[in-house]
This record gives sequence, C-alpha cells and structure tokens, in this order.
Amino acid sequence: MTDAVVCYCRAGFESECAQELQAVASGHGIAGAAQFDDGSGFVVFEAAETEHRLRETFDWRALIFARQCLVTFAQFDNLPRKDRLTPMLAAIEARGERYSDAWVESPDSDSGKELAALCKSFGNALIGALRQRKLIDPQARRRLHVFFASGERVFLAAADPEHSAPWPLGIPRLRFPKEAPSRSTLKLEEALLVLLSPQERERWLKPAMTAVDLGAAPGGWTWQLVNRSMRVTAVDNGPMDKALMQSGIVTHLREDGFRYRPRKPVDWLVCDMVEQPRRIAALIAGWLGDGQCRYTIFNLKLPMKKRFDETRLCLDIVRGAAGDVRARQLYHDREEITVFARR
Repeated sequence: MTDAVVCYCRAGFESECAQELQAVASGHGIAGAAQFDDGSGFVVFEAAETEHRLRETFDWRALIFARQCLVTFAQFDNLPRKDRLTPMLAAIEARGERYSDAWVESPDSDSGKELAALCKSFGNALIGALRQRKLIDPQARRRLHVFFASGERVFLAAADPEHSAPWPLGIPRLRFPKEAPSRSTLKLEEALLVLLSPQERERWLKPAMTAVDLGAAPGGWTWQLVNRSMRVTAVDNGPMDKALMQSGIVTHLREDGFRYRPRKPVDWLVCDMVEQPRRIAALIAGWLGDGQCRYTIFNLKLPMKKRFDETRLCLDIVRGAAGDVRARQLYHDREEITVFARR
C-alpha cells in the first residue's frame, strides 16, 4: 500500500492545505498526490515513500494550514460496521509497537461531528483491548491515532510527540476568560501556545516587558499581555475596556496604527487589524527591519481567492526583515492566519 500523510485542517481550507503539502513534497523531491473533499476538514497526501522519509519531510510545526500532521501505517476503506475493532487490532499488533496513549478522532467538520459518538464508544473499547494486550505503555515513544474519515474509512498512525500537535484534533481547548474584553483574546492565547514552545514562552514573555498593540480596541489581545504583567501601549481610535485601563500598565493612544511608531524600541508588537494582508506584512517588516520590536505576533486576513499564493507572498515580505518566521491557521482564526516573527 502507498504510504500516506493525513492532515487535519479548517473546513473550507482543504485546497490550501493540499497546496502546501504538495509544495513541501516537491521541495524534498517527493512525488505524490494530495486528495480531499471540499468541507471535509482533512487532506490525504499519498506517496510511494517509506514511513521514515515521510516523517522527516512533514513536520506539523512547519506547516501553516494543518492543525495536525500524521504519517499513517494502515488504512481501511471498507470496515465492517459489525466489527471494526478486530481488523484494526490485527494491524496494530502486526506493527509490534507499544503506545503511550490512543486517540480516536474524526474531522472538525459537519460530517465529522456526526461521528463523535462512534469515536467515543470505539475509543473506550480500543483502549480496553490495547491494555489487555499490554500495548499501552506511558513511557512509550509514540502515540496511536485512529482517524475516522467516515464510518467505514479509517487511518491508523503512530505520532511522534515532537513532530505532531499535542492536542486531540490539533485544537487546544481554551476557555474564554470572563474578564477579557472580547473573544479575540483566544486568538493570541492560542498563538502563544501553538507558535512558541514552553521554553520560549518562559524566556520571551516576562513581567515588565514592553509591548505595543496595534488596533487594540476593546483590548482582547492587550488583556493577554497585561495578564502576563507586561506594560502595553494600546493604539486604536476606538475605546478600550475600562477595567483593563484600571490595571495601571496600559497606555491608550488614539492614533492610526499604520502611522504610529514608539519613541524607543519595545519587546513585543502585536497586531490584529482588518486590512489587506500585504499592507500588514509590509508594516510588520518595517518594525522589524528598523529594530523597533524584538518579537511580533500578527494576523493576516486572507483574500477569497489564491489564499495560498497570498500567504507565501506576505510571509516572504516578513522574512526579508526577520530571522525566524512561523505561521499557522489557528482554530480561533477564520479567513486568516496568525504569524510569529522575531529578529
């Protein structure tokens, strides 16, 4: 059987995810084909390559439109509804590997949600069977994924935690803080979790650091920075949340976010303004190139057409001024991607 890479993505962005997988494969000299159905919430890239080669090529942390990236070791296209477990256990036992855990998942799409009950009941049965066969070991290197693309079509994958998302479906489960001024706060919280490692968050997000929030009102992103005891200059002609202003570490400037520049460099620049993505990319590149910030997280609102091409163009603009650029379409994003960059 041809090996495959399965990537979970936002429903409606399967084409962009497929284009990205094709581009990555081409860059590594791998011939293959990406297959998807519009609105399915996942893409399958098939290639006549070894599992090891595919693992080396496709890294979840380097992909933009994939929430999760899994290299499969077995695929079932016509599972019997009366007994799905037996053929899967046979494939798992034949592999001869133990797993730290087993996740049973379905796409984050309308059709995928209909499989939620099946995944839950099957997951309970699978875990019990794996433990009985001593195939669950908390110290094991990899995690088992069982992905139900439909009731009959299932992929099995062994995920290396260092190269795959650490959350089921690749979605961090975040709760909206009741004190935050807007739900947009979840975008920045997710960005910090997904785009930075725990060690980077500890080093780069310290109390008393300085930050600028362009397009800040009413303060969803500013709230995340204040919650980390950072001093923030919030730039927006709109009103800021009153409770947030009472923190004493926020300065509100009613100015144009495209014209404002700080008197001296700051540690962080964050930006969630609704504007053409190329204009935002050029703005951020200007801040980085002039040394006016060390780190930045910003959103690029993508056009309706040629979204993948626009993404690459905008990231190239930022890379001209930054030594490290990372991007992801987050769960809390919609028609946009979120980017981290540092000098």
